[in-house]
This record gives sequence, structure tokens and C-alpha cells, in this order.
Amino acid sequence: MTHTADIRREGHKPTLLDLFCCAGGAGRGYERAGFTVTGVDNRPRPNYPFTFIQGDALTVLTSLIQSGEICRFTAIHASPPCQKRCALTVGTNQSRGWGGTHEDLVAPTRELLDASGLPYVIEQPDGKADVRKDVSLCGEMFGLGVLRHRNFELGGWTTVRPKHVRHRGYVRGWRHGEYRNGPYVAAYGEGGGKATVSEMQQAMGIDWTDVREELTEAIPPAYSEWLGRAFLTRATSGAVAA
Repeated sequence: MTHTADIRREGHKPTLLDLFCCAGGAGRGYERAGFTVTGVDNRPRPNYPFTFIQGDALTVLTSLIQSGEICRFTAIHASPPCQKRCALTVGTNQSRGWGGTHEDLVAPTRELLDASGLPYVIEQPDGKADVRKDVSLCGEMFGLGVLRHRNFELGGWTTVRPKHVRHRGYVRGWRHGEYRNGPYVAAYGEGGGKATVSEMQQAMGIDWTDVREELTEAIPPAYSEWLGRAFLTRATSGAVAA
């Protein structure tokens, strides 16, 4: 197994399994932090910039665990679909009868991640998603043009939780019949003042895909770069179980 103790050896490069990877927002950040990345998604992702496996993420993870191939990885990041409980789905669409009907993949993902024996990160949007808020990140922490609050549950390791800095203003666009201007763009949906593709690319620091759906689902690479560096700092100091 690629034990975290191996990271302390000179020249060793850690490896990360990026589950539910979409176009690679998380993967790019981990790569910048120093990981070799392999992504898994159930849809073709020709824009994914690293080694890619097309398949159901939990099926692939189960196979890797059962075959022992999971030992090729140092850590795992998972971004299971969030539509069931995220604030946008449940809150905004509740009056229309939407939200709360999607399959919840957080619990089965966590169960398999625990079975893998590897340290991991589960990412979910802010709201009612069933993840621990071990770390919460916001675009303003990194000087980005989006807020895009995300919560991260850490399995098998810990780090200091960063302070949520004050926002500089509103997210630009229409909401409840009122237009507000502000320093951030709305990187989701269409219409109502939502960001264009080029605006989303610039605001999130993503330049390798111009597919709107991929951009609206992505996390800014700055988030996972921060997480990756925090993990490696802990691992090299011996603070992550080998």
C-alpha cells in the first residue's frame, strides 16, 4: 500500500483517487498540491486533464478495494452528487415539489471510503448535506470571483479549520425580483444575470473546459490545492496514520 509514511521519502509522489470527478476542478487542485491524480466518473469526460476511468464511482472503488489495487493510492477525494439535500435544490425548488427525491450517495460513499483504509475527503455544498463540516471553504478566502461555499468531511486525518472571511458584497444578478451588483458571479444555472461561460472560467480559475454543465458542478481548484497541501503537511509530519 502507498502508506502516508512513504510520502516522507525523498522523491516519492503521492497519488489521489478523484471519485465523481466531473471535469476535474478538484483534481487540478490536488495536482498543483503535488499529487498524481486518477479520476472516475460515470459519464465521458474528455476534458478531464488526468488519467480517467469511466464507470460508476462506487463500483470502481469497490473493485479496487476487493482486488487490493486501492493500495496504489495515498488518499481519496469524493464529490458525490448533492441534489438530494443541498440548499439550492431543497430550498429554491421546494415550492415546485423538487428536491429531496434524489438518491443520497453520501452515506454509501463514506462506508466504502472507510473500508478502503485510506485517508479521504468528502465534498458537498453548503446547506443540509450529510457531511461533517470539518473544513468549510469559500472563494473569498482565495480572492476568487465566486463564493461557492463548500464543506469537506475529513476521514483519517485532520487539519486546522480556516476562518471564514467577510464577503466584499453581493453575488451579481437577479434574485426575488431585485437586481444586485457585486464582486462575485453566480456560477450556476442560466438566465437571471447568471455568469457566462467565460466569466465562470475566470472567476473559478478553470481554463481547460468550456462546458457550462461541467463548470457549474466544479469546485475551484484553489480549494483542493489548499486541502492537498494541508494533507501533505500533516502526512510529512507523521500526523496521518500510515
